[in-house]
Amino acid sequence: MSATAPGRAAGLNPSAPNHRGRTGFWAATGIVAQREIMTRLRSKSFIISTAIMLVLIVGGIIFSAIGPALFDEDTTVATVAAIAPALQGLDGLDIDMLSTADAVRQAVQSGAADAGVVPGSGPSGLLVLADREAPSSLIQMLSVAPELELLDPNAPDPMLTYYIGIGFGIVFFMSAITFGQTIAQSVVEEKQSRIVEIMLAAVPARAILAGKVLGNSVLAFGQIVLIAAAVLVGGAITGSQLVLDGLGMPIVWFVVLFTVGFVMLAALYAAAAALVSRSEDLGTATSPLMMLIMIPYFAVIIFNNNPLALQIMSYVPFSAPVAVPMRVYLQSQAWWEPFLSLAILAAFTVLVIAFAAKVYERSLLKTGSMVKWKDALKG
Repeated sequence: MSATAPGRAAGLNPSAPNHRGRTGFWAATGIVAQREIMTRLRSKSFIISTAIMLVLIVGGIIFSAIGPALFDEDTTVATVAAIAPALQGLDGLDIDMLSTADAVRQAVQSGAADAGVVPGSGPSGLLVLADREAPSSLIQMLSVAPELELLDPNAPDPMLTYYIGIGFGIVFFMSAITFGQTIAQSVVEEKQSRIVEIMLAAVPARAILAGKVLGNSVLAFGQIVLIAAAVLVGGAITGSQLVLDGLGMPIVWFVVLFTVGFVMLAALYAAAAALVSRSEDLGTATSPLMMLIMIPYFAVIIFNNNPLALQIMSYVPFSAPVAVPMRVYLQSQAWWEPFLSLAILAAFTVLVIAFAAKVYERSLLKTGSMVKWKDALKG
């Protein structure tokens, strides 16, 4: 069973004359956006969760800088006078020089030393003594390794690149899911309670959609800016050149691209929620959008140091917000490429908004079973 609002075409066209008592499109958009923003800002759970997240980000950056110094203890190594000079040049070792090899062995057995090094008969001329477990770090220090020359000494650390990719992916995934689900839940609740029918008597449907997208986009932008500020504050506290220099521009591009990309995702979430009449069906309606958000999240982690894959992802609208910042960090793109990615994303967002608006206004008053996307487009 479905119902359609009479006079829909005139009422939902921003350029059409308003019915008596109907609010204009832009005024209605502002009212709905303000309502969405104030509802979230009055939510204690939203404020507390955002504050906890910011504290964890700043705390994590500070801990990563001072944590190793707090927990890394020097390994006490007992040895004899002939070997002590060679060991004293190694970092992380506290050398205890004893008189004989037997004294070194007794120190290790009694626990006075973590390990011992005495003359040996093997190719290295050294014998490492341990009580129950082989001291792998000490053995690695004493191993003979070939000389290494890096032809590109400024190349980023692969492990660091991996963690940066995870960081961008998590922020993108969590923010998109959190605010996207908020929009979807708001739409379906208004539809289920039939409040939307009252709203449509005074407000055009597209204004409701635009207000929800605008309000939640402002909140998402604000949260992303706070996250970026927290990262920069943590970097300033620790004096991290990686955060202050290496991640400055990537974070700026992430904020810009995420803001545009979220408008696209928000419109799709609202349209998907308009297809259902019950909260129980919301998961089914939004599951395709979940996939569109999860794919960039996993892709940027898997291909964080793959120039070709990141280049392709930077021109795909759904993955550009995470791929472009990684390319900026890796310095693997021309200066104009981020701007081209932004232009493609913006153009695609305009098309998606038009598509979502058509689905939203044609499904908002339909009740009963879930409306299919193609049926919504047919009207």
